[in-house]
Amino acid sequence: MISKFKLYITSVALALCCVSCLDKFPEDSIPFDKAIQTVKDVDLAVIGIYDAFKSSALYSGNLTLLPDLQTDFVYGVNGNTNVYGDIWRWKNILATNTDIEAVYGSLYMVINRCNFLLDRVDNVRKNVTNDEQLDKLDQCCGEAYFARALAYSELVKLFCKAYESDEDAANQLGVILTRHYGGDEAMKRASLKESYAFILEDLDRAEELLKLEEDFTESLFDSPYFNEYTVHALRARVSLYMKNWDDAIKYSTKVIESGKYRLSSCTNEIASGVSYYKYMWTNDISTETIWKVGFTVTSYGGALGRIFANYDYVSLRPDYVPAEWVINLYDNNDLRVTTFFQNQTTSYGLTWPLLIKYFGNESFVENRILHVCMPKVFRLSEQYLIRAEAYVQKEQPEYGKAGTDISTLRLARYSSYGSGTTPMNKDNAMDIIEQERVKELYMEGFRLHDLKRWHKGFERKPQAQSLENGSSLKVEKDDVMFVWPIPQHELDAPGSIVEPNESNK
Repeated sequence: MISKFKLYITSVALALCCVSCLDKFPEDSIPFDKAIQTVKDVDLAVIGIYDAFKSSALYSGNLTLLPDLQTDFVYGVNGNTNVYGDIWRWKNILATNTDIEAVYGSLYMVINRCNFLLDRVDNVRKNVTNDEQLDKLDQCCGEAYFARALAYSELVKLFCKAYESDEDAANQLGVILTRHYGGDEAMKRASLKESYAFILEDLDRAEELLKLEEDFTESLFDSPYFNEYTVHALRARVSLYMKNWDDAIKYSTKVIESGKYRLSSCTNEIASGVSYYKYMWTNDISTETIWKVGFTVTSYGGALGRIFANYDYVSLRPDYVPAEWVINLYDNNDLRVTTFFQNQTTSYGLTWPLLIKYFGNESFVENRILHVCMPKVFRLSEQYLIRAEAYVQKEQPEYGKAGTDISTLRLARYSSYGSGTTPMNKDNAMDIIEQERVKELYMEGFRLHDLKRWHKGFERKPQAQSLENGSSLKVEKDDVMFVWPIPQHELDAPGSIVEPNESNK
């Protein structure tokens, strides 16, 4: 069953630890009915939720890397360490895979932290009369509802089939839904329809509680905290995955037209030789980041770039290198290429364009912390891609509007873009959008679900010094491994009624 995470209060913050028992607290912990007594305690609990997103099993590691690594984006090279090897080879993605277990457990850790806060906040609220403190409690609850929705959105993306229609989703397995930390809710999987409805319900609550004042005029870019527009950004993404094209357009438009964010230019420079776009990846600061996981040199998560470099100040020993077809997809004028890739000679003797997108935040590198950068979970560019796809998929497609969105994105990324327009029609629209998602969102964790929801397979063919086992691979559309197996410990827990996926069998 899902492990509950019991809470300890330290002198600095609220911390959680995993225990096997669902209904008992460790002897030295503060009991549930006495935890979170003040507004400050609630605020500390929210800090704990944000901290949970720093896990290397989530956006700074497995959750970002594995969905792309599993597909056709990278190749394992001869001499690599076999990190994530089973997942890259596709054939050995088992319910006992510890990397998948870590993603599953870490997402439910976020959910459990949210539930603990939400279960206790009314006890605090009844003793508060100060309007400012009441507003603070509302904000904290909004952040918790959003965090829970985000965690569940990732669970359904990875451990469930794609959403085809309300009718189909009502008959597909979703995830285990919990509203309470210490309740007696059945630990069984809801339907996929119910799971998405739960996410939307949380987003509705978050939107109401995080709504900004009408006279709020400040920019919100590059924030490590949730706000009204992070809610809209996730709502747009979820709507796209649900094939609710109108809502995908509605919510992405709220973000795009808010004036709070701007696409980072590849041609305008923030410093000599450094574009605003490049600065987003080398320094984790940009005008288009809607929400990032905030790191400091003393508090950070995983190292996203390690498997692409393994730099030790002397040599480069990458485990994985970019697929040639991806590199060839970029136009000559596309400046993302020089930001993402750089020709290097590895210690294996292979000269190849290595992925430098995640080489590391420069301030971390200065502190001898390599390959660590802040995950940018929501960016404005994704919202343009969501809206463009929704425009062409809706019942009455609007190809002109979709073309304008793609053009807007390319004008920010290209050194020059011809006439500045992107003609789109029924025959080419989705090809253009699919390719643009590859080029813009490369190795950001979207590829596996994109192929799943588009009902497309992929093929790998060997490239220079690629591993023999895994480089020749053809995966048909709708393969069962597009849906990750439910971890075995979840299925084997005493009294478990959790149903497995096809990939478990």
